[in-house]
Amino acid sequence: MRIKIAYFIVTVAMCLSLALGLERRAYAYVDPGSGLLLLQAAGAIFTGALFTIRKKIKSLFTRNRPAESPAVSPKTKA
Repeated sequence: MRIKIAYFIVTVAMCLSLALGLERRAYAYVDPGSGLLLLQAAGAIFTGALFTIRKKIKSLFTRNRPAESPAVSPKTKA
């Protein structure tokens, strides 16, 4: 487990150093609608996550009622 964490940290450090070391100026235009597109994507991800874990969320707000045992019939078939 420690080896996996160490490899992950080394990989992240290498990616960050490459990203910072090879930085160039970007002469590009970002329109105002791009921000709303990112906001919409974040909302969709949040809603999807809530949808997938809805049973756990529902269990937080409801009580677990004891299950009713089936009625025992005094009559038995022989």
